Amino acid sequence: MRPLPLPLPLSPSSPFHKACAALALLAAAAVLPACGAPAAPAASVPEATPAPCIAPCLRLIGEVVLDKRQGFGNTTIGGLSGIDYDAGRDQYILISDDRSSVDDARFYTARIRYTASTLDRPQFTAVTPLRDAAGQPYAPSRRAVAGVAVPDPEAVRWLPGGDTFLWTSEGDFARGFGPALHSARAADGALLRDYALPAAFRPVKGPQIGPRDNATLEGLALSADGRTAWLAMEGPWLQDGPRATPASGGAPVRITAIDVHTGQALRQLAYQPDPVPHKSPMPGGYTTNGVSEILADGTDHLLVLERAYTLGVGNSVRLYRISVRPSTAPSYNTLDVQALAPGNHTPVAKTLVADFAQLGLKQLDNIEGMTWGPPLPGAAGGGRVLMFVSDDNFNPAQATQFIAAEYVETRPAP
Repeated sequence: MRPLPLPLPLSPSSPFHKACAALALLAAAAVLPACGAPAAPAASVPEATPAPCIAPCLRLIGEVVLDKRQGFGNTTIGGLSGIDYDAGRDQYILISDDRSSVDDARFYTARIRYTASTLDRPQFTAVTPLRDAAGQPYAPSRRAVAGVAVPDPEAVRWLPGGDTFLWTSEGDFARGFGPALHSARAADGALLRDYALPAAFRPVKGPQIGPRDNATLEGLALSADGRTAWLAMEGPWLQDGPRATPASGGAPVRITAIDVHTGQALRQLAYQPDPVPHKSPMPGGYTTNGVSEILADGTDHLLVLERAYTLGVGNSVRLYRISVRPSTAPSYNTLDVQALAPGNHTPVAKTLVADFAQLGLKQLDNIEGMTWGPPLPGAAGGGRVLMFVSDDNFNPAQATQFIAAEYVETRPAP
């Protein structure tokens, strides 16, 4: 998903395209990014001493920004919206949300090394097209195949063994296709399974119900045993209420547990995003906040990444931790609640892990991917590390940014 308005040449079918055209005229006069994409000065974060670490929290290890339009395997590296690490093969998988517009819809593999204080540049090792049920790379919207969605890949997780993986698509709403969960073969990107999601996930013409276009399956987490996949919507369903603004966090978003073997929906949580942290300095300037990724943290918790954007200010990112322990209280399971309203559900409690504005980063872009990396060598207590990646939207005003941070779970001794 693209949470910000896009540069006009990239996606004329985007729901923000007409709004972007008007904003682009204002942005040009104010030396702001085209159609809402953050210019480097706007997206930069002033260097600062990281805030004191009160666990759980993050400690910055390092950050790397790729060269503009860096290539690999006759493709342009960009749109990196999901990342996951396979310890058995010591490799990362990264999925691009390119809707076969720049190059074929695809995923990369890479090796990434770090120490306790440095992050090396990622070394890409392979690029593979995602394939449809006929075994062909997905066609772009201008050559769309009847009965086949043009995918908008957003999240990816290795399945146990590292030979196959799950990936999500936000859907192809213009052609009647809703969000999707797939499994694929790592060797060649072949589609192995198209999961049948509950009917509530499908877009509906007419009444204001169902998922919002361009605000669907942005997050994917997988339990350690590979049996349960958690699917996170980026924004609330239409019938649940409005999206976040600077004045309000809006309606809750839904996070759904799916049995990987049967495909059955098991239960669902309501998660309340924060209000957008900043108002736009431009009258009517675009703002948004929602869930851009989730990640399993042990058997009972998920990490939830909230990514916000304000036109003229840039990106804001916060990381939260929530419990997913089953509850006997029916209000904690929203699977059968058609419309969320005060009193008919209980949003899951969340604990702030980190506000990325306090990490001491040189800049902060559109962070959409998150995974556990290998532990720090020789670190006491395992030295768990989180790796993050940004989606540059193939916009020259943005960046593909990698961030490594140590996840600190216990308070240091006084």
